[in-house]
Amino acid sequence: MLSGKHDDPDGPNPEAVSAVARLTQIMVILRDPEQGCPWDRQQTWRTLVPHTLEEAYEVGDAAERGDAAGTCDELGDLLFQVVFHARIAEEGGQFGLAEIASGVCDKLVRRHPHVFGDGNEASARSQEQSWEAIKATEREASGSGSALDDVPPALPALTRANKLQRRAARVGFDWQDMAPVLAKVREEIEEVVTALEAGDQEAARSEVGDVLFAVTNLARHLDSDPEQRLRDTNVKFERRFRALEAALRAEGIEPEQADFDALEAAYQRAKASEDG
Repeated sequence: MLSGKHDDPDGPNPEAVSAVARLTQIMVILRDPEQGCPWDRQQTWRTLVPHTLEEAYEVGDAAERGDAAGTCDELGDLLFQVVFHARIAEEGGQFGLAEIASGVCDKLVRRHPHVFGDGNEASARSQEQSWEAIKATEREASGSGSALDDVPPALPALTRANKLQRRAARVGFDWQDMAPVLAKVREEIEEVVTALEAGDQEAARSEVGDVLFAVTNLARHLDSDPEQRLRDTNVKFERRFRALEAALRAEGIEPEQADFDALEAAYQRAKASEDG
């Protein structure tokens, strides 16, 4: 049962509880030292990391495509990863699935005082600000020494850059309008040009990183997730390039046999067809 003004009279879904219990029991069997699966037995938190990240990305892919069946399937794989990590911890006497679930329940209730307590947030924006303020208080209570603490290094680079910038902005390290943001993007591009003109490839590569960081800042000031924007553009490029390939092959030309001008012309036709 929940505490506060939103107690759930129906309680948890028995089917969900039973299914999760079955999954945890399957995990116990897979990790059994004598009868379990050799691959599952040898896994550690560290070795599972690539698999956990892959499953999270596959959830995102299915969700973005609006594939309900695929999303359900991929969420199952991601849930299995959570149970896997929990079982390894349980074997070491550290924590288990119950502690994971209890911890996130407590966190959600604590961070939603407008739902479970006496708070009153009128909009999603004000709720987000309240959420971040509560998180900041939690970091202070844990002895955090920096606004940038606990931003995971394993995040995709654009996502991490966006999160680092948001954290810095909360303590006032941010431009208040778009003009200097755009100027910074232009400045960083000019520095790439300068490095290339000087024949300094290493400096140019470093400056490209600065360009990406500045563009991430531009996306943030547009209230846009840079990781999502790049994913959208990747999808758009892939769609147009596949159309380019199909158009050339319809003319009896393999793409690798065409010169750049022909490829570019076919790409622009594919783009114009979409815009059409």
